[in-house]
Amino acid sequence: MSADLHAPLGQGRKPAKSPRRRPSAATVIGSLALVSVLGLSTYSAVVPLPLRQFAETSPPESGVEEQTGQVSTEPAPAGSKENFTTSRPLGGAVVERTTTDDGSVVTKFSPKPRDGNGPVLIDNQRLGQDSRVAALPNDELLEDTPDGRLPIIGPDGLRPVEQYARPWSGARTTRVAIVVGGIGLSQTGSQRAIRELPEEVTLAFAATGNSLSRWMQEARRKGHEILLQVPFEPFDYPANNPGRGTLLTSDTPAESLKKLHQAMGRITNYTGIMNYMGAKFMSDGTAFEPVMRDIGGRGLLFLDDGSTARSLADSFAKAIGMPYAQGTLLLDGQPEKAAVLAKLDELERIARRNGHAIGTAAAFDETIAAIRQWSEEATGRGIEIVGVSALAAETGQ
Repeated sequence: MSADLHAPLGQGRKPAKSPRRRPSAATVIGSLALVSVLGLSTYSAVVPLPLRQFAETSPPESGVEEQTGQVSTEPAPAGSKENFTTSRPLGGAVVERTTTDDGSVVTKFSPKPRDGNGPVLIDNQRLGQDSRVAALPNDELLEDTPDGRLPIIGPDGLRPVEQYARPWSGARTTRVAIVVGGIGLSQTGSQRAIRELPEEVTLAFAATGNSLSRWMQEARRKGHEILLQVPFEPFDYPANNPGRGTLLTSDTPAESLKKLHQAMGRITNYTGIMNYMGAKFMSDGTAFEPVMRDIGGRGLLFLDDGSTARSLADSFAKAIGMPYAQGTLLLDGQPEKAAVLAKLDELERIARRNGHAIGTAAAFDETIAAIRQWSEEATGRGIEIVGVSALAAETGQ
């Protein structure tokens, strides 16, 4: 950029002219999506929340121009992406999933009839959201229920774990995921975690917390991947009580799913479920299995915090074929900055040995300060900090 571009008009700077250019047939949607143009043979389905449609649903008042620019009412230029129907890669398929008697899930893809309306734009983005709408849910991945809007797999097979995941490089370098839980329990702690932690850190929202929708929107706008923390019964319950809505081994499957759905309905835009306590519940196959099947059937991952060796989460995830991960190390059993930094160094050594590792922690002031400092240093040492979904293996495949 030349220096005279910064000079005031009338002092060597001339108003720049912006010639109207005809857009090419291939266009980039957002900063992440790869878009291609195909002919009449392309299957079509509407991409959730196209940016132009989102803008037009909330137009500024007449004669008012917003800071981000004015919403144009002129027709889009010929050849623009706005003159095409948009589609996802599986948009032309009917996706049917059947659970067999042994619990296996069989997925069948059948083509839909072609409508013959001409070329469409194929949005090939399967991971993450455009940052400008990351605080908004994809309506095609939600169902309305008495317990709120619950996550589901979309009509074209897109899952919430893919839609709301934080993108990463894809390089098989040393990867570390850090999950900070308890968001929503403390206003100051939640605010500090969202605003001060690096955006690569995954945040876990407590289902029993307050103002979760507000915190979720701020966290998503900041770039964080998020999870929902659901309370499960520990062995010493009720002396040690995780809070209201705790899933108990004495509950019937219907009661457990009711509590799970009430928790799920509190926010949207999460990639999966994480346990809060729950050593007893997660070791009871009769109680835990229907819960895991419901989570997997909704296209979500499950993160086991690794606090109990008796957890059946791994076995059920493999049987169901759902994304699953387990915490490697609790970072703040001793919530002092020096102690947390020492645990983070240990987590890094494990990750270098195994290729990846997951650290879990709570939103204490000392923990936040330590993670922030370590993250800046670790990035310089070649560590890639990723959202937890990047390390949730497809265990059933």
